[in-house]
Amino acid sequence: MTATTVQPGAAHQLAALAGDFLGGPLPVRLRAWDGSETGPDGAPVVVVRSRRALRRLLWQPGELGLAQAYVTGELDIEGDLAEGLRTMWAAQRERGLRPPRLTPADRARALATAVRLGAVGTRPSAPASQARLRGGLHTRARDRAAISHHYDLSNDFYRLLLDETMAYSCGYWASEEAGFGPADAQRAKLELICRKLGLVPGARLLDIGCGWGALTLHAAERHGVRVTAVTLAREQAAYVRERVRERGLVGRVEVVCQDYRDITGGGFDAVSTIEMGEHVGDAEYPAFAAALHRYVRPGGRVLVQQMSRGANAPGGGAFIEAYIAPDMHMRPLGETVGLLEGAGLDIRHAESLREHYVRTVDAWHRTLEERWGRFAALVGEETARVWRLYLVGGALAFEEGRMGVDQILAVRPGSGGASGMPMTTAAWYEGLDRL
Repeated sequence: MTATTVQPGAAHQLAALAGDFLGGPLPVRLRAWDGSETGPDGAPVVVVRSRRALRRLLWQPGELGLAQAYVTGELDIEGDLAEGLRTMWAAQRERGLRPPRLTPADRARALATAVRLGAVGTRPSAPASQARLRGGLHTRARDRAAISHHYDLSNDFYRLLLDETMAYSCGYWASEEAGFGPADAQRAKLELICRKLGLVPGARLLDIGCGWGALTLHAAERHGVRVTAVTLAREQAAYVRERVRERGLVGRVEVVCQDYRDITGGGFDAVSTIEMGEHVGDAEYPAFAAALHRYVRPGGRVLVQQMSRGANAPGGGAFIEAYIAPDMHMRPLGETVGLLEGAGLDIRHAESLREHYVRTVDAWHRTLEERWGRFAALVGEETARVWRLYLVGGALAFEEGRMGVDQILAVRPGSGGASGMPMTTAAWYEGLDRL
């Protein structure tokens, strides 16, 4: 009799294939569509639900292929998604898992495994939730489409995700008290920005990338300033205009739906741009910095709150750029400071809020999970999974220092180089925990 060779289960074959491509054994446990399972006991379990997930990775190796498989549900992580991602990134960092140079024999063996597993076929279509932009990079039309992809998802979605301030940026966790929550952290952040900008009644503030108007409304109501609020997102502009009418601020707040490059005039007492600079583009940032200088009067202040990347970290990555913030660009803090200085602005203060963003994003993620059914009904399961991956991955990136966020305060020098800045900054922080 001839002995029958029993092929190992799909999970075992996948693990061997992944090990070849990563240059070492997988740090997670793997369960495949045929029920087979392999990998270290107690490790997070990656579930490959269909051959289609493997086909995606054959056509699109790396982060983007994995993300496509995850958002479509073809691949999942059992239990804590954050722990699964943390395990993979730790292995990459500590064990140096990197794709090796594969020989033609390696590639032939991988293809044979894929054929044996029934994963070879035509390229799967990209998920519907993936951005599809056209036109030249950072042209006005493409920038408008990139902003719309993320921020025009719907005002109902963001109402469900955010607190009552509707601030979609890093909060300032001014207190460790148990009752100090996300809305308190956002109000503390808004007030801190207003104090850094030195806002006084009657002053003129230009809020570039105003979002859903959190800073615009706070500055107008609490500090009596006149605000020009600028956004490219139609949904945001409509929302802010409605809040302005409701709060009786029509004569104090103007909402403009336009590109920052089309802003005319200047002489503003202060300019703010909160987590908008990441969307400007690398080549375009010097002109953006020059525009900030041009919009503010001599002696006026500019506050840039902007995400950054570590000196040796890639920043957003393929998933973020394909699903969340197309065409975004992050750089180390020092490079941004240099560009602002190069435009003639005098940098007076820089503050890292990296740990604050971990807590902010964690709060958004808790809300997503607690209201999962409502999110899925509103935008669909696939988009909800995009946001789960985005929020969990983002919190880890801030936690591990691969991404940061900073408040940079600058002044356009006045006569004789005068800055008009206070000698000390302690007053900025007093009472933020009691707002």
